[in-house]
Amino acid sequence: MRKALALAERGRGTTSPNPMVGAIVVDTEGVVVGRGAHRVAGGPHAEVVALDDAGSRARGATLYCTLEPCAHTGRTGPCAPLVAHAGIRRAVIAMDDPNPLVNGRGLAYLRERGIDVAVGVERDAAVRQNAAFLTGILERRPYVILKVALSVDGYVAAATGAETRLTGAPANRRVHRQRAEVDAIAVGAGTVLTDDPQLTARGAYRFRQLVRVIFDRRLRTPPSARVLSTASAGPVIIVCSDRSRSEAPDKAAALGAAGARLLVPAENDLLSACRALWEEGVTSMVLEGGPSLHRAALRADIVDEVHVYVTPHRLGSGGVRWLDPGQLAWDTLPERRATWLGEDVLVEAQLRSVRTHVHWHR
Repeated sequence: MRKALALAERGRGTTSPNPMVGAIVVDTEGVVVGRGAHRVAGGPHAEVVALDDAGSRARGATLYCTLEPCAHTGRTGPCAPLVAHAGIRRAVIAMDDPNPLVNGRGLAYLRERGIDVAVGVERDAAVRQNAAFLTGILERRPYVILKVALSVDGYVAAATGAETRLTGAPANRRVHRQRAEVDAIAVGAGTVLTDDPQLTARGAYRFRQLVRVIFDRRLRTPPSARVLSTASAGPVIIVCSDRSRSEAPDKAAALGAAGARLLVPAENDLLSACRALWEEGVTSMVLEGGPSLHRAALRADIVDEVHVYVTPHRLGSGGVRWLDPGQLAWDTLPERRATWLGEDVLVEAQLRSVRTHVHWHR
């Protein structure tokens, strides 16, 4: 199963909105005879690839798969009938699929045809791997990673409105690699006005276009913003209020003419905005700044992970603080880990676990 999970990683950044899935076929003598991974949304599923690889050697073999085989027709055909038809004797599944179109039907299909099915092997690892997919299915919003660069004395900028570069080259490479894997990156209007970022993935191959999101309730983004000159990198969505759009029609029209698309959520809050973005196909999103957006996101309880780049720079007491006092208690966060990236340290922490099934199909 661990090998199947490693195979599934080949689809990171390319399978959205589908999950990453890996599959391995092992014959009666314990020899791996088939390997497969789901590589791209709309392409063959991992089970199909592994069974094709195994051929006739799949008969009587065991299938290890990181997610329940589907039993419905989507962009591709159902996998569970193919597993049964191939003559698989036993199926070991890491986790069942909470997608309402699946939700135990694949497991039931296999069992009804006499296949021995075991569920739960390396389940926690499979849940972590597909956190974005599961969050979307269960909460109808993107999986949100909050990212910030801090000086060693705890500031994000030297002064209000001052563009301040803190991280070194190794950390920057890691940031752009992450941008190549997620569906979207997001900033607040203040970051656009202060830093005028392009919000592109540079130095890392990206399979699909990157969605750039600007949370701008009052429509302060200028049509001349650099992000609007990078249309080839992906769409730019400005999340605003219906009031600001109706009260400033000329500004809204100018932003539209510059290439932005205005998105008005059902309610004027971040959770509604995230759900509207999920409906647009965004399953994972990095909140890159600034402090006002980060504070609001934490208050709205939409943050799943926090990535903090701690740099050796000191900015002094005149710097801009990141969060409100006591807003994030590091000592209470589970699954913390730290990685050196040149002179910077990346600290990653899980804020909340993916809310998976209450009842599992055993």
